[in-house]
Amino acid sequence: MSFLDRVRDFFQRKKTVEIGGGEQAIEKQKKMGKLTARERIQYLLDPGTFHEYDMFVEHKAEDFGMDKKFLPGDGVITGTGNILGHPVCIYAQDFTVAGGSLGLAHAKKITKMMDHSMRMGMPLIGINDSGGARIQEGVNSLAGYGEIFFRNTRASGVIPQISVILGPCAGGAVYSPALTDFVFVVDKISKMFITGPEVIKTVLGEEISMEELGGARVQAEISGNAHFYAESEQECFEQIKRLVTFIPWNNRKKADKFQPKPPIFDKPIAEILPKEPNEPYDIRDVIKALVDNSDFLEVQEHWAKNIVIGFARINGETVGIVGNQPMVLAGVLDVDSSDKAARFIRFCDAFNIPLLTLVDLPGYLPGVDQEHAGVIRHGAKVLYAYSEATVLKMTVILRKAYGGGYIAMCSRHLGADFVFAWPSAEIAVMGPEGAANIIFKNEIANAPNPEEMRKQKVAEYIEKFANPYKAAANGYIDAVITPEETRDFLIHALWVSQNKEDVPPKKKHGVPPF
Repeated sequence: MSFLDRVRDFFQRKKTVEIGGGEQAIEKQKKMGKLTARERIQYLLDPGTFHEYDMFVEHKAEDFGMDKKFLPGDGVITGTGNILGHPVCIYAQDFTVAGGSLGLAHAKKITKMMDHSMRMGMPLIGINDSGGARIQEGVNSLAGYGEIFFRNTRASGVIPQISVILGPCAGGAVYSPALTDFVFVVDKISKMFITGPEVIKTVLGEEISMEELGGARVQAEISGNAHFYAESEQECFEQIKRLVTFIPWNNRKKADKFQPKPPIFDKPIAEILPKEPNEPYDIRDVIKALVDNSDFLEVQEHWAKNIVIGFARINGETVGIVGNQPMVLAGVLDVDSSDKAARFIRFCDAFNIPLLTLVDLPGYLPGVDQEHAGVIRHGAKVLYAYSEATVLKMTVILRKAYGGGYIAMCSRHLGADFVFAWPSAEIAVMGPEGAANIIFKNEIANAPNPEEMRKQKVAEYIEKFANPYKAAANGYIDAVITPEETRDFLIHALWVSQNKEDVPPKKKHGVPPF
């Protein structure tokens, strides 16, 4: 074969692989409202930066007629490219090729990229669109998944791992996204579940649609498996691009610093808190009044809304923010919000992102349901995460900080480096109403006017305990500051803590309350 013939053969082979499952399969993909695997990569990466690897890998399966089947790229596209000028490793399952099913060669292409991302210190982005394990390959498919899960776990805390669900992700396949740092879903396209509707109908006799079982809204609002929800694939890719501007490329670096910008929130910070201590407000307003350009990227916005987590910048530096949300359940900690906060805290600690905690909560949510759901175990995850974290930890107590909630929300006692409180802060074992009813029970009961006496005793308790000054007198609070001073104090804390060192005790690892 001449050189020109070899060149022609190369381009023909390349074209055959690039067209995936063929025009008919691509058309079917489009009718489902989905982009192709190659289009997704092109949308996400900087133009002209994608370099594909292992294009000509083929499976070695022979059973059930597989020896006669050619699967272009074995149903997955792998390579490297740039997002906003930074290198990433990426793979995208191709549903037009055997439904994107995972066989051994398919899995090896993915694990090769995972190994590469670890060695090179690059984020890993996986686009999932697969019918699951390739049945014809039997245990080899299961082995492939196991190899992926193993690497997901080893890479955790070393490189950021991002999963994008753009089609079905069923059965054992869902555990890879569950092991990664961030999961993105798209309405009416993403499907995640362990057992499908058919199995549920057969075993339980219940009728349920795939969307109701594991659609994007379910994962974003009910299960909490998804961190970001989008209405379209294009919106999803923009979310990913925005996220990566806030996080570092690996655990040996810090996130890129940007040009500092003042907040542009249209309401003065001192006017955000209501005059009445029991009135709700949106903690996100406080965040936007403190951070650069009032730009806040909320994570898991639609789940466990009584706590708010996300990324922002202060003086150009990325910070992870955890804040109680008084608009939902008065901002209490419960099973789900504890899980949500703890996982985010550990991500920030793993990737050198300073933590800012905004406190306003009456404590943990009481009730039989919460006790039976394991609020003790789940609530302990927040304590563990904050205590374990060695990054800079800044805490601002805005209003209520009662009981175990005060301790859990990054108090000085859990290793906070800086604790500030607004004059409106109320720090006590419990709320004034409940405390007065217990402490002054006899005086209230024996008074000529019990209700009037109760009001007096509540006021007395507030005067003595429900304020920041008792805690400040004991050194548990570094400074009582006005709302207007808060940003300046946070900027200074970030500046003086640039060289913070906190070496934990030598051990293999701790045992968190999973």
